[in-house]
Amino acid sequence: MINQALTCIHSDAKIGKDVEIGPFTSISGNVIIDDGTWIGPNVTIMHGARIGKNCKIFPGAVVSAIPQDMKFQGEESTAEIGDNTIIRECVTVNRGTKASFKTVIGNNCVIMAYVHIAHDCVIGDFCVLVNNVGLAGEVKIHDWAILGGGTLVHQFVHIGSHVMIGGGSKVRQDVPPYIKVDREPLSYMGVNSIGLRRRNFSDEKISGIQEMYRTIFLSNLNNAQAIEHIEKTFPSSIERDNIIAFITSSERGVIKSYCTER
Repeated sequence: MINQALTCIHSDAKIGKDVEIGPFTSISGNVIIDDGTWIGPNVTIMHGARIGKNCKIFPGAVVSAIPQDMKFQGEESTAEIGDNTIIRECVTVNRGTKASFKTVIGNNCVIMAYVHIAHDCVIGDFCVLVNNVGLAGEVKIHDWAILGGGTLVHQFVHIGSHVMIGGGSKVRQDVPPYIKVDREPLSYMGVNSIGLRRRNFSDEKISGIQEMYRTIFLSNLNNAQAIEHIEKTFPSSIERDNIIAFITSSERGVIKSYCTER
């Protein structure tokens, strides 16, 4: 349902079937909105937005505004939102720059009120960004990550899958998969075992992940030595290989441990 009298929809916008658009919403040209999506009142959907099926976008949100990047020169780029994703009140999602030409939010995500997602960020599927999270440019967040309210993430940081970050954190370095992090400076707080069990990880897999992270964070080995030990000691698995690949490819360095795992 679209109230044409109270909305401003560019003639070049492509609107799918059963899309509902609330009053006083503005939709620019070069926008695609797929079937079944609900867009509330007072939403601004700008040039380059690509919105998937069955999304919900709440009042005050701005999707695909130009980047807040002084190097941006008006290049064509997009802001892409996957299927079944929820964008709550006053979220801002900037479109990409020539760094990658797109900002991406995956499927089945929940982006809570007042979150800012800067240019060229990539967010995986099933992620939750709680109120007032701020992502600088070119941040990458893997599937199933949860960022607590007020978390601030430095430019270029990577956050692994199944990570849980405590509210109010400042994330300056990469966060490897499957773990919990909190405190200042941001520190390893153990494996996210509750989250992993909810996602049907077996006790055996969780135990293996815990042992690998004890080697990485709680031994006297540096990262290179810890990775070498893990490669020799633990058989290849999706979890082992994800941890090794993440840490060995990190460009900002990974967080440290300042606690004893319980």
